[in-house]
Amino acid sequence: MTPKPAGPPDGGWGWVVAASAFAVNGLSYGMLRCLGLALPDFAEHFDRSAQDTAWVSALALAVQQAASPVGSALSTRWGARPVVMVGGVLTFLGFVFSAFAGSLLHLYLGLGLLAGSGWALVFAPALGTLSRYFARRRVLAVGLALTGNGAASLLLAPALQLLLDTLGWRGALLLLGAVTLHLTPCGALLRPLTLPDDSRASSGGPLAALGLGLFTRPAFSVFALGTALVGGGYFVPYVHLAPHALDRGLSGYGAALVVAVAAVGDAGARLVCGWLADQGWVPLPRLLAVFGALTGLGLLAVGLVPVVESGGWGGPLLTAAGVYGLSAGSYAPLVFGVLPGLVGIGGVVQATGLVMMLMSLGGLLGPPLSGFLRDETGDFTASFLTCGSFILSGSFIYMGLPRALPSCGPASPPATPPPERGELLPVPQVNLLAPKGPHPTVDTTC
Repeated sequence: MTPKPAGPPDGGWGWVVAASAFAVNGLSYGMLRCLGLALPDFAEHFDRSAQDTAWVSALALAVQQAASPVGSALSTRWGARPVVMVGGVLTFLGFVFSAFAGSLLHLYLGLGLLAGSGWALVFAPALGTLSRYFARRRVLAVGLALTGNGAASLLLAPALQLLLDTLGWRGALLLLGAVTLHLTPCGALLRPLTLPDDSRASSGGPLAALGLGLFTRPAFSVFALGTALVGGGYFVPYVHLAPHALDRGLSGYGAALVVAVAAVGDAGARLVCGWLADQGWVPLPRLLAVFGALTGLGLLAVGLVPVVESGGWGGPLLTAAGVYGLSAGSYAPLVFGVLPGLVGIGGVVQATGLVMMLMSLGGLLGPPLSGFLRDETGDFTASFLTCGSFILSGSFIYMGLPRALPSCGPASPPATPPPERGELLPVPQVNLLAPKGPHPTVDTTC
């Protein structure tokens, strides 16, 4: 019998898992972000409104996130490797089916339901497995994996626009389906890792497998409410940033450049913020609230950018998109990096699935509401102002997390509980959410 390691190896094969999670993130969220470029083609071909076509991406996001707890439960039962490989095949079939769509309903079923179900089986198991491989450098590893979103957007945005111009949307979907099939070998790289707390975390019935018992923990409940509100606005730019750039007077390639600039800022910020969080200088809940608020302000700036004059290159919109990308990229690794401190390492896979489900509540509402506001007002200004307000509201809720707010004076640090138990105390005295690096966070209290 193979002995269980004392804790996460914090490296080794974990870096291969990080590379696999990088590709999984790029082929899921990176692909979803770029699909907004195809929405005008869908609307023109099927003679439908922006609100109707927005449901294609909204359904894909909602299904991918709402079904993520199922992916986590299957991963807990069968392991992440086979679950992610099956998810890659389902995503491929969804794109192929959609390429032969005869109506918008077929796109809802193909991209929304089938591809969304495949994405639900790949993201949470991959990211949850990665979190299990790291302790001291966990947020950096997660940030590295999440840069796959920005890197894929940077490459796929101009490539998709070129495919749409040369092959049309049907040919583009066929080729994107072939690309998403690479999720299958990514799943094969997710080597199982057994940790001491696994037997306790995996015991119980179906509700325990889904991780629903985590909602009984006060800190996780606060986090859940804030994350659901953030989800109401966070994914609107994935769907409508490119159409917003087109409405502001940019060409198709100009809109692709806006998406690419946001992607570059997003990718770079994920790495920098991951490194910063691992230093332990600032508690993770505090960073989460700050960068969440900055993301909301960035989207307000994107919505208030004026129309580009004829012959202009869209400098203000590019700047606002870059600021948004930097803020959103800083926020992303913190959402998942804070989970082991809230629920323990044994429950991190289930918690990752629940986070995706919570964000699906907003992901299903945000893009269609944005499309509705665009149809009613004639542009996306009100859309981006609304989604920015959602994110600011969620960031305010995060201030209720332990150690999200500074206190009055230095306090003697108490004994740190075992890392697998998670952070449950509603007082800012337990130094658990901060990584155990060479620079521990000094806590304060009144």
